[in-house]
Amino acid sequence: MPIILPRLAWATLLCCGAAAAGPDLRSAALHDGAASADPALHGIWKAAVPPPGSMHGEFGNNDPIGLGAGQRIAADCSINWVDPDTRRLYCFSSATSLAWFLDAPHANLASAAAAWQRLKAAP
Repeated sequence: MPIILPRLAWATLLCCGAAAAGPDLRSAALHDGAASADPALHGIWKAAVPPPGSMHGEFGNNDPIGLGAGQRIAADCSINWVDPDTRRLYCFSSATSLAWFLDAPHANLASAAAAWQRLKAAP
């Protein structure tokens, strides 16, 4: 039975077939003008990251879910939520963390606030 692919998938295979075989993506990115070979710093996933220091979320820009678990997890505020009641900005380290948070925002905020006070007091 033949494999049926959408038109876009065929176009991708035709134009980038060599890429599917496992090229050196870092050198390809540098060749095409990327400023860094570190994929965590560039690419589509970081296209909407606000400039450092431009957004100030509650809890020192730490992820509320991480705080609730007793850990400081820094977030860049590219994934955020504004409390409709208080208009406060909360920053998340991942979309998964935000989705988990939104299951019970008030309970998660209470947990994060309590943990934040403990973590700030710790040396």
